[in-house]
Amino acid sequence: MAKAHISPNNATDKTIRSIDRKREQERRFMLQKARENADEFAAKLVQRLIDKGIVETTSVQSLHDTFEEQLKKLANLDEFEIQLKVAPVRTLVPDPNIISLYLTQFIIEDLINHSAIQDIYGEDLEIYLTTDSIFKTLRPQ
Repeated sequence: MAKAHISPNNATDKTIRSIDRKREQERRFMLQKARENADEFAAKLVQRLIDKGIVETTSVQSLHDTFEEQLKKLANLDEFEIQLKVAPVRTLVPDPNIISLYLTQFIIEDLINHSAIQDIYGEDLEIYLTTDSIFKTLRPQ
């Protein structure tokens, strides 16, 4: 019986496709869980941002509603829209959580214009780490 020739390029391509599939499944799982538990995650995130002194607000409920809306909307966005949003902060950490990246950029870019926000403090990395401290539980182990 002849042994099939396995090209290193073919093996590399299979490995890359496998990794991409795994990451895509992980991403879909995380987005689904974030949408299902949007109220709980929004409450935790708002509280953590206020406790860490990153956000000053006049209305905690308004901020909660804004984050809940973002979490529900996130699952329906195209991959292109998500990648476009997170592009400025993509290199903050080596293996980023896509939800934490998206919300970090949302806080930096969009939340500053929210009527209930007085001010936002902290560097991009500090905001990411605070956000990720809530959403790292979504990552499958």
